Amino acid sequence: MEFMHKSVLLEECIENLKIRPDGIYVDGTLGGGGHSFEICRRLSDKGRLIGIDQDAAAIAAAGKRLETYADRVTIVRSNYCSMKDVLAKLEISSVDGVILDLGVSSYQLDDAGRGFTYREDAPLDMRMDQRQSLCARDVVNLYSEMELYRIIRDYGEDRFAKNIAKHIVSARTEHTIETSGELIQIIKAAIPARVRAVGGHPAKRTFQAIRIEVNRELDVLESSLDDMIGLLGEGGRLCVISFHSLEDRIVKEAFRRNENPCTCPKDFPVCVCGKKPKGKVITRKPITPSASELEGNSRAASAKLRVFERHTGEIGN
Repeated sequence: MEFMHKSVLLEECIENLKIRPDGIYVDGTLGGGGHSFEICRRLSDKGRLIGIDQDAAAIAAAGKRLETYADRVTIVRSNYCSMKDVLAKLEISSVDGVILDLGVSSYQLDDAGRGFTYREDAPLDMRMDQRQSLCARDVVNLYSEMELYRIIRDYGEDRFAKNIAKHIVSARTEHTIETSGELIQIIKAAIPARVRAVGGHPAKRTFQAIRIEVNRELDVLESSLDDMIGLLGEGGRLCVISFHSLEDRIVKEAFRRNENPCTCPKDFPVCVCGKKPKGKVITRKPITPSASELEGNSRAASAKLRVFERHTGEIGN
């Protein structure tokens, strides 16, 4: 299956990265290489792009797509949370820009064998990096009812989380839950028919929750943003595209904290904690897809882009 993925908010990302022809840029979620291709087109032969992805199919597809610019591209199979180490090995201490396009690619959703989709029956997998051992089958069959309830409530934000967890645990006492089709039927049984009749697919939120848990998506994001900001050189920018409220909240809070890290009580006349701002938030409100983009790519509907600009000196108002 060919790796197809429409890069979300592509023009907005490129515009906000403010690409310098001789700069060094990192695409932490390389995917099919859509964002990277547009970055490379704007680089001179002195510029450099480092693409990071944990998915072997993405690495192969991006390598092919970026062939024209092979002289300025380095592709590494890793998780973006290891960006600091990846760059250290390449003897790069600072970069001019970083982009993250979070969530699942169209290819991963459309390849039934990967087990991300709730639209086809397939083995429960959901691993973005197929080298890791934990998969969706393990979460569904081995997690306690309380653990399942917690992740479906917190990561899926599903109001029927308690009942869904109860139904999963009950069903697996009869036999191991192996496929997405089996799990969908269990979820449907846990949600009232009147609720299933409206809104989106009843399994959407639970599948999202399990995928986040399998890939530790929120933990990885939360633990990486400060490092990425620290890797930016003066005026460098970090662009992050998120797809649900939990990711967006993490990005928003990290950006705010790096813009105003002071922990002194509000009534203190001067700062004594010594924590200095790392830069400024460029997007007070997130950038969202245009009507024309949504027309051509409905999966972009929940996308939000936030941008942070690094400044190492004093920041004016």
